[in-house]
Amino acid sequence: MSQQKILIWYRNDLRVHDHEPLFRASKTQGQIIPFYCFDTREFGHTGFGFPKTGSFRAQFLQESVANLRETLKNLGSNLMIRVGQPEIIIPELVTALNLTNLVYHAEVTAEEIRVEKALSKQLQSLGVTLTSYWGSTLHHLDDLPIKVDDLPDVFTQYRKRIEKTSEIRSCFPTPEKLPPLPSEIATGDLPNLETLGVKLVSPDERGVLKFVGGERAGLDRLKDYIWQEDCLKVYKKTRNGMLGTNDSSKFSPWLARGCLSPRYVYEEVQSYEENRVKNDSTYWLIFELMWRDYFRFVCLKYGNAVFYQTGLQGVKIPWKEDWQQFTLWQEGKTGYPLVDANMREIATTGFMSNRGRQNVASFLTKNLGIDWRMGAEWFESLLIDYDVSSNWGNWNYTAGVGNDAREFRYFNIPKQSKMYDPKGNYLRHWLPELRNLPGDLIHEPWKLSSDEQKEYGVTLGVDYPRPVVDFMKSIQANQKLMK
Repeated sequence: MSQQKILIWYRNDLRVHDHEPLFRASKTQGQIIPFYCFDTREFGHTGFGFPKTGSFRAQFLQESVANLRETLKNLGSNLMIRVGQPEIIIPELVTALNLTNLVYHAEVTAEEIRVEKALSKQLQSLGVTLTSYWGSTLHHLDDLPIKVDDLPDVFTQYRKRIEKTSEIRSCFPTPEKLPPLPSEIATGDLPNLETLGVKLVSPDERGVLKFVGGERAGLDRLKDYIWQEDCLKVYKKTRNGMLGTNDSSKFSPWLARGCLSPRYVYEEVQSYEENRVKNDSTYWLIFELMWRDYFRFVCLKYGNAVFYQTGLQGVKIPWKEDWQQFTLWQEGKTGYPLVDANMREIATTGFMSNRGRQNVASFLTKNLGIDWRMGAEWFESLLIDYDVSSNWGNWNYTAGVGNDAREFRYFNIPKQSKMYDPKGNYLRHWLPELRNLPGDLIHEPWKLSSDEQKEYGVTLGVDYPRPVVDFMKSIQANQKLMK
């Protein structure tokens, strides 16, 4: 057996399939110690004071780490768990366990890179070999046909170059067996949410899907959506649905925590195309994975600019910090049913459809003129599929300070509501006070006459709020301001 003692530092890669650090380490015949640290800073507060990792995100993470430990035990190993700061705990483990190597998947944004640099400096002085791998995207960083600094600022240009010249690497095999941990290692307990300072909540039973964290649940969801329910063949047609369990794939929570590898999803899609059907829908799922890649590469190119108020483009806009209006947006009390339904869904389940996200972000920035970073941080706190690059990249994009920043792009909320929820079923699902309104009125309840309000049992300003702003007037005012 090799004399190497290798610590596998798990981060946002909570799986054993297609995991290069685990695969490489297992081939050395050395001692392998899988490790995860609940970084206490992740459970602090954002710049605007929201819990950095809210209840839904925290529970999904806890379930994912628990499942990883179970999977590693089934392979003959275990998962060492600690709570604290990795750059403090890992050097202590190096000394206590005589570790020789540290392997991990690299990240791209400031907080994660800061930890990597601090660790690198300390461990090199201790004679430990550090090896980082790239494993979070569909296309490998080294396989891009361009340098990251030359990454196009328009996704379509990036996609066309990638599709023309770059291939997708195969998944790494999953080890069939791993060596047991040394008996002297204290594996540590999985912390409960209260220990991490997280308030326990029960997701609303109206939630579109019960999201359970972990590789096992992620693989089950993939199998169910693609193979059992055979939904992939209509993905492009249904993906904008907001109410159905299988309208979209909903792989994003497991991709965000690395419980699913994007390359594994790609290989399953390839298999589906070979064995069932190849069409626009199968392509479109891969198209969405390329968008996910793109935002990660964007963050690599622009660094901390993605978090600045001026965004990637350095655009100075007089954003407001109006807490009264922001709270109405948070609580789903804007008087615009599509916005309100989606905001109530995310607040009580930790999930919202992509269609919903675009509309509520547009409303916050283009109708209310509120600092987009407040919305980005609220999403960071709540979303179980929070991915730092995708979240902040998309908010940059919607606010008009990011990639492909056009002059003034906004979503027509009433029109979107009628288009994507024509019968009003999604609105009634989340806004029970409007359940008696017919489909033509539920999208624009402010048009109800006094007689109609009595007929349908809805009193505007009492049962349901009047619009917080006039839609087109607020658009025109913010357009003028932003110009």
